[in-house]
Amino acid sequence: MNMLASYLTLAAVLFCVGLYGVLTKRNAIIVLLSIELMLNAVNLNLVAFSKYGVHPSLAGQIFSLFTMTVAAAEAAVGVAILVAIYRARTSVNVDEFDELRR
Repeated sequence: MNMLASYLTLAAVLFCVGLYGVLTKRNAIIVLLSIELMLNAVNLNLVAFSKYGVHPSLAGQIFSLFTMTVAAAEAAVGVAILVAIYRARTSVNVDEFDELRR
């Protein structure tokens, strides 16, 4: 198996694990971590295609840096929102986030 297929297989496994976490877990922190795992799988795909693609270039690595920046901002905003929700409701269970006010 060549190197590109190995990277794509690993990225597919990471993405599936992240998708499973997003769809089945009830804790909002676990959901955020699963989203980060999915974004890292996408970054792995971008870097693998930029190195082993038909025309190797730095474009995939540059896009990967942008997605890392977006992921860091998403994590910071998501954790800040979760802290505010926890202070108001003392729970981070996703099933209890169905109302904007109590």
